[in-house]
Amino acid sequence: MSKKLLRRNHHLVNLLVTVAFFISGCKSLDFSKGNNSGINDKNVIKVALLQLEPFGADLYKNMQKGEEYCRKAKKMGADIVLFPEMWSIGYSRYHWPDTKYTPDKYKLSFEEWKARAIDPSHYFIKHFQDLARELELGIIITYLEKWEQQPRNSASVIDADGNILMTYAKVHTSDMKVTESNCTPGEDFYVCDFPVRGDTIKLGIMICFDREFPESARVLMLKGAELVLTPNACNLEEKRINQFQTRAVENAMAVAMANYSAPSQNGHSCAFDANGDRILVAGEKEGVFIVAFNMNKIRMHRSKTIWGNAYRRPNRYKLLQSNEVDSVFIRNNGLKERFNRESR
Repeated sequence: MSKKLLRRNHHLVNLLVTVAFFISGCKSLDFSKGNNSGINDKNVIKVALLQLEPFGADLYKNMQKGEEYCRKAKKMGADIVLFPEMWSIGYSRYHWPDTKYTPDKYKLSFEEWKARAIDPSHYFIKHFQDLARELELGIIITYLEKWEQQPRNSASVIDADGNILMTYAKVHTSDMKVTESNCTPGEDFYVCDFPVRGDTIKLGIMICFDREFPESARVLMLKGAELVLTPNACNLEEKRINQFQTRAVENAMAVAMANYSAPSQNGHSCAFDANGDRILVAGEKEGVFIVAFNMNKIRMHRSKTIWGNAYRRPNRYKLLQSNEVDSVFIRNNGLKERFNRESR
């Protein structure tokens, strides 16, 4: 068989895999195999996106289900697993006076919701540290974090030895909603050195609304991020997915996002390579989705790209530091108070 015919057959197989991927709702299919050479190579990191349906605000049941799916991901070859946003309480909301968040729809009071906030010493976090150590698996666990004033929307990066490498709190809290108007925003963006099979990945975290601001991904790129993982809890329509893809292109870094499955949200967990190529866009159903990132390919692209920090002119961007707001963008928060970015 000629090389030309072999290439044609290879493209046909990839096309059929793609069609099957969308027809099936993407469950249990690894579309990354068609986009990364050397799937078993030591330079490939395999990330499991856990697109799950939670048990409401039941922390213990969510912990048990989280463990179940971590074990599934490990059997599927994952190096690291990514949970949806605030998994500890399934991104549960609370009722609030004079808003659409009424007690008949949202059973938790604010006090009950706040009481579910936990710190790194809590058994929920310790459980996933122990599990990471047992399975030799990295875990990005997400939770409502207990804080000095109001809780934080946080994610901790746990390595395969069970160590917490960093904890990131969502900077761009969704203040247009009641729930996160009562959250303490994070203070900065962080990148950690994540070890995997003799390599070290520069790993960054964004959470949901963070990815809708180019500054979030830009700061992570400037801090050296090669791969950015994003817990999510909202409907992902085409525009938001395209927006996420753009974050990869403009910063020359790979990105992956785990969302809640239907009916909580609409799934569509996704991943893009550092040059913006699509690796995965899942369907709505619950499942584990393995995406593979070839770090050699990513680093080669970063060394040659015109994007990222190659041709930026930061001395022209001083206005980005201003807190002044045009009247057309003045808003109230979810508590019907004027949003004040200086105090947030």
